[in-house]
Amino acid sequence: MATAVFMPKLSMTMETGTVIQWFKQEGDQVREGDVLLEVLTDKINIEVESYTTGTLLKIYYGADQVVPVNQVIGYVGEANENVPDTPPPLESSASQEEEEAPDAQPSKEETQGSEALDQKIRATPVARRMARENGIDLGQVSGSGPNGRVQKADIEHALSTNSAKAASTRTESVTSLPGRQVKVEGMRKVIAERMVASAYTAPHVTLSTEADMSKVIEVRSTLLPTIEKLTGHRLSYTEIIIKAVATALSRHPKVNASLKDDVIELHETINIGVAVAVTDGLLVPVIKQADQKGLAHLTTETKRLAGLARDGRLLPDDMRGGTFTISNLGMYAIDVFTPIINQPESAILGVGRIHEKPVGVNGQIVLRPMMSLSLSFDHRVMDGAPAAAFLQEIKELLESPYHLLA
Repeated sequence: MATAVFMPKLSMTMETGTVIQWFKQEGDQVREGDVLLEVLTDKINIEVESYTTGTLLKIYYGADQVVPVNQVIGYVGEANENVPDTPPPLESSASQEEEEAPDAQPSKEETQGSEALDQKIRATPVARRMARENGIDLGQVSGSGPNGRVQKADIEHALSTNSAKAASTRTESVTSLPGRQVKVEGMRKVIAERMVASAYTAPHVTLSTEADMSKVIEVRSTLLPTIEKLTGHRLSYTEIIIKAVATALSRHPKVNASLKDDVIELHETINIGVAVAVTDGLLVPVIKQADQKGLAHLTTETKRLAGLARDGRLLPDDMRGGTFTISNLGMYAIDVFTPIINQPESAILGVGRIHEKPVGVNGQIVLRPMMSLSLSFDHRVMDGAPAAAFLQEIKELLESPYHLLA
């Protein structure tokens, strides 16, 4: 009996997946463990492998098609075995998935990032990172791994034969050039759809204030060598901001909430998402139970997740369960901006740069390192006063950061 291949459901909020490419065609022999296809889900790429051996009898959906989760997308079975000409109704495929072990699950050995979508080339995360760092077009590299996958040795060979010159001609699907039209697809399309949905669903209100970062600079300077010795990473302002936000959320639980239908859910855990810019997109890995972690632990976790995001190796669980998001543009010359809520969360904090400004202190004008804080919140979930109190709490914690160490 033929076994169905399903569009995998990888998170509670996932409703659809997009077929990127099939690595097998109808009539091809398939072994257990072979990668059948690649799909885009929750802004990352997942390779779906076969859990049975046989012939790929049917493919119902091609590249770039959006498919509901749990929908049958193909069949694997014995050669010449009869299968439906059209995909079964979603209801029957869902019940079949419950009765049988699905034949396709995400590959454990590799989770691809946005670059795989852009270039549609199979490569290990290490090879992808090496190619990016050395300006190598993966399309010009012959892969020696299974099914033509580009591996570390292939990149090293390309470097030794001067194929790094491909950097000058490297193209990516979402790079804008004068006179060129670029299709909105993949990660860019997912981001666009979610931002539009958030902007038009949640009535955004944004409050802004400034925090004097003098004490934070002092605390960071004091803890820097200790935390670097403990973790191998340098403590950044981001980790201190995360700690302040997590502490403030524990004191203002109404902000750590989501609106579902007509019910406001106050979350029991504080899971903070940190926006990370990647090639032609944005990912938001989540630090689970951030309020329970000290600065050393936050430093390790933040650096780990940011590294996975930039290398395209985040797993679905790394971006799942967020209750609040921080978007930090402090590395740019940005003072204030209006962030869009990452639904189903109810608020997001935008962080600007730290720069000296003249401020009044005890009747005198002095220069102080000031940083803007912009809180966008869903007015359906909370009113201005509690949101303002929460933002004020963050400001006070940053201006007296030693309280964070207690």
